[in-house]
Amino acid sequence: MATTQSNPFSLSKGNLLPKEETLEVGKKRKQLTIGVPKEILKDENRMALTPLNVELLVNNGHRVLIESNAGKTANFDDSIFSEHGGEITQNRAEIFKADVIIKVAPLNFEEIDMTEGNQIIFSSLHAAFQTEEYIRKLIQKRVTALAFEYLKDDNGHFPIVRYMSEIAGSSSILIAAEHLNTVHEGKGEMLGGLTGITPSEIVIIGAGTAGEFATRTAIGLGAIVKVFDDSVFRLRRLQNNIGRNIFTSILQPMVLKNAIRTADVVIGAIRLIEKGPRFIVTEDMVRNMKKGSVIVDISIDQGGCVETSRPTSHSNPVFREHGIVHYCVPNIASRVARTASYALSNICGPIILKMGEAGDIKQLIKEDAGVRSGIYIYNGILTNNYIGNIFNIPSKDIELLIAAF
Repeated sequence: MATTQSNPFSLSKGNLLPKEETLEVGKKRKQLTIGVPKEILKDENRMALTPLNVELLVNNGHRVLIESNAGKTANFDDSIFSEHGGEITQNRAEIFKADVIIKVAPLNFEEIDMTEGNQIIFSSLHAAFQTEEYIRKLIQKRVTALAFEYLKDDNGHFPIVRYMSEIAGSSSILIAAEHLNTVHEGKGEMLGGLTGITPSEIVIIGAGTAGEFATRTAIGLGAIVKVFDDSVFRLRRLQNNIGRNIFTSILQPMVLKNAIRTADVVIGAIRLIEKGPRFIVTEDMVRNMKKGSVIVDISIDQGGCVETSRPTSHSNPVFREHGIVHYCVPNIASRVARTASYALSNICGPIILKMGEAGDIKQLIKEDAGVRSGIYIYNGILTNNYIGNIFNIPSKDIELLIAAF
């Protein structure tokens, strides 16, 4: 009895499809409901999705629910979201039933309780300010949580951290300039740029993105700039990016101490994530600064690099310690909420689009290493070893979880 063999050229549905279309077989797109709640954290004025990216998602078959007045602090009215396809709702509980919940500030305990579980939470985390109870509560909800600050791009960089650092770095110099002037009860000095008058001295600690943009702005305003870092590579890269020689130094305590003693402005811009708080500038150094000088500690959102720093807010941004003005607002980018919202949305919108294209978050994690690095909880399993060590919670390597998919 002859066996029947399948003919590879037989007229089947699969063989009639063009090659481009057969590539999509087995990969099912998913229509997502995306919830954008109003930010309730004090002084958080940014939002993660702007109207243009809402329109992009809606045009690709997704549904975007936006809590009424969610964009007000960034000067986006409800009407413009509606014009771009967003659905405005007064029902906050409905927002937290969405497949994907996206917001800037981490969810608080009440918001976590409002979630139904098995959802995707896309927000910042600010691990240094969280508790074991907070992480365990997310785990119990069996959510997949994606943190802004852990996301990477195709080049292995942190795009959201970079965007916010660019804004914070440039803004820090403008903030310092404000608090040096007489209106803010400062010394009544300009940073520089006037012929025959000695420019102000600015010490910048950190040669990363925030330090680079602070340096660019300070030089543009005519100040004398000194940059310190613990990496010769970063200092050399900074000089190459700036395109000119400036004073740079490794973090040698005596050299730093002497520079800070004569400085009019000190910018703390060193990255501390996964290193923990490190006081580069001691209280003794602050005590010996010129009275009326200004410290802007950008690193305060990671614990701060100045011993006398403590978190402040946009409504009460400064305090004086040893006669030195301290500006220690964690979310400096929120000062320019509309610009920062566009920056966030340009990254977050396309990632949510990829979630729908992949069919589910599991498939996207497999395909996209950058998104994979942003996951700190997957389906109720902690996957970030750094967070696990902080709170003594067992974690699993997401690469091993992927292998088991």
